[in-house]
Amino acid sequence: MVHGWPNLSGSVDSVFLFIMGIAVTLLVGVTGVMIYFVIRYSRKRNPNPEDIEDNILLEIIWTVIPTILVLLIFYYGWTGFKHMRAVPQNAMLIKVTARMWSWLFSYENGKQSDVLRVPLMRPVKLVMSSQDVIHSLFIPAFRIKEDAVPGRETHLWFLPDETGTFDLFCTEYCGVGHSSMITKVVVMTGPEFDAWYTHAVNAGRHGIELLQEKGCLGCHSTDGSRKVGPTFKAIFGRKERVVTNGKEREITIDEAYLRQSVLDPQADIVKGYPPVMPKLPVTDEELHEIIASLQAMK
Repeated sequence: MVHGWPNLSGSVDSVFLFIMGIAVTLLVGVTGVMIYFVIRYSRKRNPNPEDIEDNILLEIIWTVIPTILVLLIFYYGWTGFKHMRAVPQNAMLIKVTARMWSWLFSYENGKQSDVLRVPLMRPVKLVMSSQDVIHSLFIPAFRIKEDAVPGRETHLWFLPDETGTFDLFCTEYCGVGHSSMITKVVVMTGPEFDAWYTHAVNAGRHGIELLQEKGCLGCHSTDGSRKVGPTFKAIFGRKERVVTNGKEREITIDEAYLRQSVLDPQADIVKGYPPVMPKLPVTDEELHEIIASLQAMK
């Protein structure tokens, strides 16, 4: 139990079921009254129309009851919203960076991953920002959704209450690669997470891991298939037509070109692809690993 509820999904589901129950009750009630009126006041039964006088009691009832229902819906919604915004003090902090078109999750020990891994039954606080446009993080299994906005930080929290792998989506249309902005939430037992988390502090990252972590594989394939950007398959030494300062030319992809493409992706745009690649935040060591990995791809 955290702040009175087992999880945020419990409060969200309760409000949803409450509203749905009201809606179903009103549907059945209105439909039943309508059928009754059709039969009771049909032309056969009432060949001569009659003037129906006001009914003060009925008018009070259909004013008071909807008012009470609206106030109840507001109360449950407001208490649920307060619970959603009240982050537990022992929550694990994870920073989320949204970018076209992938997610990056950064942990307090320096570990970064494109998959959100969290421990079972420990509250998790996600502090979100965007590198480019508005994105929206949505984890249906835990009933949480929040926008990631350029130039500001937003947050949400949730309690992973069962182990397993769950979908994480972007629900704000953010460009041509929006449909590829999908990853996973992996909920691990405490010992499993601690082992992964501790190992992550000392483990070095290879180029292919960096490509995944930095979001490169969201736009570039490794099997030759066409995506938002050119494929990485057999990229080193390949000839491409690029547009430089508005002029088209042919180049051979080498280490210098790969380095420039990472540090200044708008300098040479491969013909036939949109100029949407952002500048990647990488260290010299990470850039060296990425280039070495691209050189090795066949």
